[in-house]
Amino acid sequence: DRAGTKSMELDIPADLTVQGLKDKIASEYPKLKESMTSVLITINREYAFDEAVIPPNAELAMFPPVSGG
Repeated sequence: DRAGTKSMELDIPADLTVQGLKDKIASEYPKLKESMTSVLITINREYAFDEAVIPPNAELAMFPPVSGG
C-alpha cells in the first residue's frame, strides 16, 4: 500500500544482496524507507538473510513484521 502498487518489476544488477535490494527500494520509494529496516524477504518462496545474493529472474516477496499473542 505504501508503495502505491501490489507488485513491481525491478532491474537489479548481478550479485545484488538482499540488503542491497532493501537499500535500493528505500532510495527509490522513500515511503518504504522505514519499512526496509524490519521487512522479511523471501527469494523464490524461501526466507532470505540480508547477505543472500539474489539470483536472476527470482521471485521476491516482502512481509512486514507482525505481532501476535
